[in-house]
Amino acid sequence: MALKQKVETLLNQALESRPDLFVLNFDISDNNDINLIIDGDKGVSIDDIVYISRQIEHNLDRDEEDFALTVSSVDITKPFHLKRQFVKNLNRKIKVKTNDGEKEGLLTEVNNDKIVLENKVREPKKMGKGKVTVTKQEEIPFDQIKEAKVVLKF
Repeated sequence: MALKQKVETLLNQALESRPDLFVLNFDISDNNDINLIIDGDKGVSIDDIVYISRQIEHNLDRDEEDFALTVSSVDITKPFHLKRQFVKNLNRKIKVKTNDGEKEGLLTEVNNDKIVLENKVREPKKMGKGKVTVTKQEEIPFDQIKEAKVVLKF
């Protein structure tokens, strides 16, 4: 069995017992450098990384294959790759690049075919002077999303 198949089998076994974790990227280079990027529905802790790493490394024979294993969590500044990442980031401010430009707002809903962003905007009153704060929601179909990521505030 090739190294990639062995690692995939071990990874799938590890994820069966941890359904809250999922893989975002899995590569094996020509030099047998195994790189895994994982994410979780509630984030990823050091213990999660150690668990996945041990499930793979302790079940591979270094006498058969010379390899290097790197397991890391997703970089929060990177765009989302899976719908599951949208669900994980519900009620967070995100920036979405679409076919029509960029949109930013609070992610309030995710379903099979779209997301909903919510923004508070100031609009003129219908009667009288002044402005009033109004909450607006915008639906964005997944097929129009080119890129989406969390907006970081410091």
